[in-house]
Amino acid sequence: MTSLIDRLKNVKIIRKLVYVLVGSITYPGFVWFNKLKIKGTEHIRELPKSNVIFVSNHQTYFVDVISFLHIFCAVKWGKKNKLGVPYYLLNPFTNVYFVSAAETMRTSFMTRLFALAGAITVRRTWNQDSKDTRKGLDPSDTRKIIQSLKNSWIITFPQGTTKAFAPGRKGTALIIKQTRPIVVPVVIDGFWRAFHKKGISLLKTGTRLSVTFKAPLEIDYDAPTEKILDQIMDSIEQTKDYMKRGNHHWETSEV
Repeated sequence: MTSLIDRLKNVKIIRKLVYVLVGSITYPGFVWFNKLKIKGTEHIRELPKSNVIFVSNHQTYFVDVISFLHIFCAVKWGKKNKLGVPYYLLNPFTNVYFVSAAETMRTSFMTRLFALAGAITVRRTWNQDSKDTRKGLDPSDTRKIIQSLKNSWIITFPQGTTKAFAPGRKGTALIIKQTRPIVVPVVIDGFWRAFHKKGISLLKTGTRLSVTFKAPLEIDYDAPTEKILDQIMDSIEQTKDYMKRGNHHWETSEV
């Protein structure tokens, strides 16, 4: 099943159909039932079509990524910091993949369907029931991400969990050192209140959702991995400094 999904997600028409279906289902939750506030789309309008990584904090398994896909499609159609009428789903922007835990994308028919939108499935290299330090990505998973970057954008969540202020994974920084991509930080909020963490159903209406795209980072690619990771985590506002300022609005359970 996984190999079939891997083949189908690279078929452009299949991905477009999935975007239309998932986009149509989720659009009301962003615009009608809640209020999505978007900032910084000027930072993504002129990006190249490849070797771009979006790094973000994480609040739900799927809705975070789906909101990004909506925004990318809207920007392609000339929208600025808004979704507007979703006619962008008639010809969606699909030149983007997202990194997700393999076990998450195998849980149901819905997750397998969403995997067709461009999931790069990776295996955890830590035991989530232990206190062991995270070791980063499996080498084969790293290769999949690097290969995808050659022709596409990548969305990744360096923490690999919906737990706020969790430490970042070195694997993300290692990939950045190796591929020297444009790195765009994204900060999101409100999704954990409005949507079910493990699905796309609504928990609450009238919630303010926010997605902020920051300017691409100026990265010293020759710096130590730890320094690059610290820069990434600070840019997505997930360092201890932000915790001390009392900006904690996120759930604490893990993906």
